[in-house]
Amino acid sequence: MTEREKMLAGELYDCGDRELLDRWHKAKNLVRDYNQTDSDNLAEKDRILGELLGGRGDNLWITAPFYVDYGNNIYFGNNCEVNMNCTFLDDNRIVIGDNALIAPNVQIYTAFHPTDARDRFGEAREDGSFAFCKTQTAPVVIGDNVWIGGGAIIMPGVTIGDNVVIGAGSVVTRDIPSDTIAYGSPCRVIRENRQRS
Repeated sequence: MTEREKMLAGELYDCGDRELLDRWHKAKNLVRDYNQTDSDNLAEKDRILGELLGGRGDNLWITAPFYVDYGNNIYFGNNCEVNMNCTFLDDNRIVIGDNALIAPNVQIYTAFHPTDARDRFGEAREDGSFAFCKTQTAPVVIGDNVWIGGGAIIMPGVTIGDNVVIGAGSVVTRDIPSDTIAYGSPCRVIRENRQRS
């Protein structure tokens, strides 16, 4: 398996791999260009997102600044809005359904590391330095009609169902079922989110 294949399979992988670093640098350059593009230059912003993202539906709005790891593991449905200063660490897939509203400063993580430093870094080199840390991943899936409040953090492996509201500042460490309002640290379901007929 390549390191990218290991990464997407959730196995320990080397993020210092040449293929991964090449894509990482490309994504950082694309994001820099996106964040520095004039706000009203919609054609250029659309072009950059087409090159950056893995897939997207119609009517995607991302307010700069926006930050990613690779970009090509992020997939949006239709009618999605991402407000300013959001960070998506897409070392695995981040799949966001239709009609998503993502508030400022939201962070979505798919990467995590072994808790034992020896497993993270391995043995020191002769000069005392270490290789890139070893990493694992788990995808994040967000359903349709979801609103994620400002400053929320979505942890690796979380699935958020349809018609969910995540309160501002929440740390989402486990799955949240559809048709609920959830908040807190750790985030937990507070009540149902009943939709009008």
